Amino acid sequence: MIQAIIDIGSNTIRLAIYQIEYGKIELLMKKKHAVGLAAYIKNGIMQPKGIDKTCVILNEYKELLASLKIENVTAFTTAALRNAANSGAAVREIMERTGISIRVISGDEEATFDFIGATHDLKDPDGLLIDIGGASTEIVLYKNHQICQKISLPVGSLALHTKYVEDMLPSQEEIRDMEAEISCLLDRAEEFKGVKFLDICGIGGTFKGAVALYNEIFQVDKANHSFPAEKLEPMIHRFTRDKAMCSDDAVILLKAVPERLQTIVPGLVIAFVLAKHFASHRINYSDSGVREGYLYDQIIGDRP
Repeated sequence: MIQAIIDIGSNTIRLAIYQIEYGKIELLMKKKHAVGLAAYIKNGIMQPKGIDKTCVILNEYKELLASLKIENVTAFTTAALRNAANSGAAVREIMERTGISIRVISGDEEATFDFIGATHDLKDPDGLLIDIGGASTEIVLYKNHQICQKISLPVGSLALHTKYVEDMLPSQEEIRDMEAEISCLLDRAEEFKGVKFLDICGIGGTFKGAVALYNEIFQVDKANHSFPAEKLEPMIHRFTRDKAMCSDDAVILLKAVPERLQTIVPGLVIAFVLAKHFASHRINYSDSGVREGYLYDQIIGDRP
């Protein structure tokens, strides 16, 4: 069976096409557009321009899928549209203009799908799964391959950049403001009190960018998907507005995260505060996440 998944996220809108055979999935094609939907939310309202951009991209994907005769199509949206005050009206308009049915998945569902996708083939039975999106951050505590606690924090890389950062890269003061907001949200997460010393399994664009930056800075093989959590802070301060950027650092940014120049540092700030809060020693990046988790749980019916 061929199955297409359209993931309408806060930073990007992605199309992934999978082949499913005997309960196994194989990614055939992935396509994405960096839209930054979270930036189109003003005073809690998703603006018409954000809706228009979403419709243009979804209609492009629809034409591609039709030309390939792919009929099994599932579309869902996460924090940007989920958290908008006009979420229902915005999603209905997009469905009417594209003819694509869209499911708004809750923060709890997103965290569950993230966990299933990222840990399906993971050997370590205990840890923290973290997905830093554009408008929200999902955290899952798991032990013995089972979810113990999960939470969706209403803070993301693009939302932080929009709220605090005046230029492309943040200043030290703006970083401190971001850290304060994240710490405040974590302090309210009673269900995660006392959780310490677990490695982080990171998924999503921020962690993909983080490991790419780490590999470039420290000249590690590009196939590496892991780095010490203590490296997050120097990586953040290397790319602040207060620091006169040398040409080598500009090259590193452009090579490692060309599509995340504005959001990578706010995303790293979230990762740093989380790693510090949980006293995590290591961060491991997984390329599987919410889309694969949705496939396993909702279509194949296979949980780890």
